[in-house]
Amino acid sequence: MNTENAGLSGGFPNRAVPAAYLLLRVVAGLLFFQAGSMILFNWFGGMPPSTPPIRLLSETGIGGILEFFGGLAIVLGLFTRPVAFVLSGEMAVAYWQFHAPQATWPMQNQGAPAVLLCFIFLFMAAYGGGAWSIDAALRRRRERLPIAPPPPRTHSRSPAPQPLP
Repeated sequence: MNTENAGLSGGFPNRAVPAAYLLLRVVAGLLFFQAGSMILFNWFGGMPPSTPPIRLLSETGIGGILEFFGGLAIVLGLFTRPVAFVLSGEMAVAYWQFHAPQATWPMQNQGAPAVLLCFIFLFMAAYGGGAWSIDAALRRRRERLPIAPPPPRTHSRSPAPQPLP
């Protein structure tokens, strides 16, 4: 069964699934892109004024890099599986490191967005970029390209090169 186009209607194709998944991927990626660009470039309102300057190789700086470039990759559907897996792990770390110590439940500790994004990205890591992604376009292109046969093997050894006079 083609999982790229499978719906919930008894196994019959559902035309809304690729569009809905595209929207999920683009919105989740844009949210991450915004978070990363806010950290790295002070776009979209930037970090609060009381925040000290972010060092690129600090935990926050690395998070900003992952969110900026990972968000762009998710929006485009480029390397979706590995990028989504890394971003899912980032959100799991964010939840357990920053939210869980504050209170038991995600609704109490303001960690619901981190949990939700963690599992959205985990799903994307399993599902891939979907039908409307650069990953799918590259896969379709690879499938269309003919594979060149290997050059014929010769069993005779060529003579060793002669030394120059």
